[in-house]
Amino acid sequence: MKLVIYVDGGARGNPGPSAIGVVIIQDGQTIKKYSEFIDEATNNQAEYQAVIFALKKVKLLFGKKKAKEIEIEFCSDSELIVKQLNHQYKIKEEDLQPFFLKVWNLMLDFKQISFKHISREKNKEADRLVNQALDEQGREQPLL
Repeated sequence: MKLVIYVDGGARGNPGPSAIGVVIIQDGQTIKKYSEFIDEATNNQAEYQAVIFALKKVKLLFGKKKAKEIEIEFCSDSELIVKQLNHQYKIKEEDLQPFFLKVWNLMLDFKQISFKHISREKNKEADRLVNQALDEQGREQPLL
């Protein structure tokens, strides 16, 4: 089984209020979409958290045993995250190292995982989900 997962993370301010968006596709059909506020983070931390969230959700959706048979292609518009996860860039930012390790450990539960850099234009739905979560969180804040 192969899944294509579009991920995005964003922060308003850097760092600032942050959110993630995840779109899971199987056989050309969207099977799940997630949008979640994640509190204070940088853009890069939010991007990593989107990948971590997606890996955990896929394992929950299909079960640990089935996960071993799943191939995942992650699509992200974050060149930094994709190149770090593909071992093309070193992780110089200490704050990103724990996120990288978490992704790496979660990857062990799956058959194969790849990371592909795509243009922002091709990641519109995941980006929309990020902004939706940020907008909804913004509305819940009391006026000062």
